[in-house]
Amino acid sequence: MRVLVTGGNGFLGSSVVRGLAGAGHDVTSADLAVPGTPVDGVSHVVVDVTSAPAVSAAVGAAQPEVVVHLAAIVTPGKKSNRELEYAVDVDGTRHVLDACLAHGVRRIVVSSSGASYGYHADNPAWITEDQPVRGNEEFAYSHHKALVEGMLAELRSSHPELEQVVLRIGTILGETVDNQITALFQRPRLLKIRGAESPFVFIWDTDVVTIMERAVTGAATGIYNVAGDGAVTIDEIAGRLGKSVLTIPEPVLRTALAVGKRLGLTAYGPEQTRFLQYRPVLDNRRLKEVFGYTPSRTSAEAFADWQRSHGL
Repeated sequence: MRVLVTGGNGFLGSSVVRGLAGAGHDVTSADLAVPGTPVDGVSHVVVDVTSAPAVSAAVGAAQPEVVVHLAAIVTPGKKSNRELEYAVDVDGTRHVLDACLAHGVRRIVVSSSGASYGYHADNPAWITEDQPVRGNEEFAYSHHKALVEGMLAELRSSHPELEQVVLRIGTILGETVDNQITALFQRPRLLKIRGAESPFVFIWDTDVVTIMERAVTGAATGIYNVAGDGAVTIDEIAGRLGKSVLTIPEPVLRTALAVGKRLGLTAYGPEQTRFLQYRPVLDNRRLKEVFGYTPSRTSAEAFADWQRSHGL
């Protein structure tokens, strides 16, 4: 099968590219540069998804049956800004979708996020795929994923010939994973808002890669939450790490973050209290029962393996 992967140099993209190529598929990896160590048998092309002509040219040249769209700004760098993030996340996705329609692509696989549901006080305890995707405008990644999902919903009505597999992914852990979320767990004390359990759902990185590969080749289409069974609270995480928990009333933390952000002492603003209070907890039953994949690790097991691999 011919497959084009956007964001093919990224942490997830590079693993998906290697996995698809290893399974015998004809893979084109599209990113901002050719990787220092190209994957044997893979065509590497330089593409900036913010350029509609470049995206269309790449898809037209590769003539893929399936496009795996992973290009996004998950962790903004110091020189990033909201305009750039929107151009990549939202406009870039629009360019990819337009190119898929123009060149007769059969299926698109999109890496969305549990963050697309948003961090809201009225989120149910366990969120299923039937819940509305609302995002939060104050969180660029959450807001942009919700906007992308809106585009995908429109296309499901206007262009049903383009099959979709949309994966709303929870917090990814793995032996080499270090990101903004795992940084929270490596602090001397873990932070908790009084009255909020702040549960996390985790998924092991190799599970995500396998799910991506099956999304390319399998019969199932649709929308799926991607997470291990169960959830792990901040108190449980702290207990596993042998750390204490600093419990703060939400108004106090919001004020402290507002002052710290204004003085340049922290990159986080007062909106971050919502992230800790109202985390969407993903129900994975549809992934197991409809898509047909059971993750190799529960959320608790994924955290335990991440903890061991990092010597914590």
